[in-house]
Amino acid sequence: MSNNCSSSTDLETGMYTKNSEEHESRRDGSLDSVNPAHEEKQLNNEATSNTCDEKKDDMSLSTARPTSSDKGVATIIFSLKNEVGGLVRALRLFQEKHVNLVHIESRKSKQRNSDFEIFVGCDTDHEQLKELTQLLRTHTDVVEITPFDNCTLPDDDMAGVPWFPKKISDLDQSSNRVLMYGSELDADHPGFKDNMYRTRRKYFADLAMAHKLGDPILRVDFTTEEVRTWGVVFRELHKLYPSHACKEYLKNLPLLAKYCNYSEDNIPQLEDISHFLKERSGFIIRPVAGYLSPRDFLAGLAFRVFHCTQYVRHSSDPLYTPEPDTCHELLGHVPLLAEPSFAQFSQEIGLASLGASDDTIQKLATCYFFTVEFGLCKQDGRLRAFGAGLLSSISELKHALSGKAHILPFDPAVTCNQECIITTFQDVYFVSESFEDAKNKMREFAKTIWRPFTVRYDPYTQSVDILKDTTTINSMVKDIRHELDIVEDALNRLNKQL
Repeated sequence: MSNNCSSSTDLETGMYTKNSEEHESRRDGSLDSVNPAHEEKQLNNEATSNTCDEKKDDMSLSTARPTSSDKGVATIIFSLKNEVGGLVRALRLFQEKHVNLVHIESRKSKQRNSDFEIFVGCDTDHEQLKELTQLLRTHTDVVEITPFDNCTLPDDDMAGVPWFPKKISDLDQSSNRVLMYGSELDADHPGFKDNMYRTRRKYFADLAMAHKLGDPILRVDFTTEEVRTWGVVFRELHKLYPSHACKEYLKNLPLLAKYCNYSEDNIPQLEDISHFLKERSGFIIRPVAGYLSPRDFLAGLAFRVFHCTQYVRHSSDPLYTPEPDTCHELLGHVPLLAEPSFAQFSQEIGLASLGASDDTIQKLATCYFFTVEFGLCKQDGRLRAFGAGLLSSISELKHALSGKAHILPFDPAVTCNQECIITTFQDVYFVSESFEDAKNKMREFAKTIWRPFTVRYDPYTQSVDILKDTTTINSMVKDIRHELDIVEDALNRLNKQL
């Protein structure tokens, strides 16, 4: 993959540009239809399959009993390319592994209209299932595997999965793995030769490094110079927000002024903001000393934890910073983290990252970069900004909505391969119809990411359930049924009132 998004608390580096004069944008640059029904008929004598007489629109876990203590009915869903003979070749793999088919169905693929998905129930054991799925992956796109009742995916299927936090307290193990900056500054940093500024940065880094889950975020007495720098950024950006920011941002900004004392002459305290977000969207703030890796930052989002810097950029140039600072975090990110739909979108990117490969992390980080950091949306027929990198950068906010920027519709499969520019304006910006639209697209994209499990967030315990066996899946189904019972009861009560 060609892009190389640098690691940070926000997965952005140097997107803040001094001015449009100094930083210009660098833009210049037949197969026959498969017939599963016909192919199934061809294989009736080859694969000893028994096709159900009744077709069901919604497929559920097989309830067939195992033929022995070592076997059971597992289900596999795989996708076929649009070519003749594909199903015959795929099902011969079952025959080669001596796997008995007990059920087979076909349906249009949910991902590509030209493809078909084949649902197969088969009588197998762990070893056969493992060998079969490995073989299938060389010939088809395996969409889903469900082992038989009360069984778990073999432990070696989890081998090689990177460590990831299972509960919110596990973030204590990763939140201090700062990659750069923190109290150390590069030679080209505006504050590198300012000893007082470096001392101040070390103070903020020490506060963040000492923080643990459940601790109150210590209140900071900001200096007069820090408040003055914040005030310049606050004042200049507020001139642009009415005409450039999305509705959700503009709705929440006055609430932050009311409940968290956002103002030109006051830098809000992270503890107050964390309490505000908790009530609005379930997110909380966790102070961080500097850049985190994309994996560690995204993992925080999975638990609705936003890693947030607390230091202020150097006063020599208030409208520029080579790194995310409290001006960027509090003015760029926080107003939209208070929006439930946006919070859900952010969390789902985080959940998709848990246990993912390095390549997948890079793709998710890039999608995050071009949405949460530099995203645009359509509202009332006009483009509006919702990305924090735009909403905290005066020059790039103007540029992105100037009519001169290159705009494309948000498509995660395309966006994830776009290069992240870290020295000037982006070559391209991506626009979503709405947060809901972006969330649905990311959900579909996440389904294409291979993991030997999926995860579900439990808001009661602030932990993730690893769904890799029928016991955990059935437990989730029970929870969903309970929620549906509540909806049904509410509708019944509503009907009685009408």
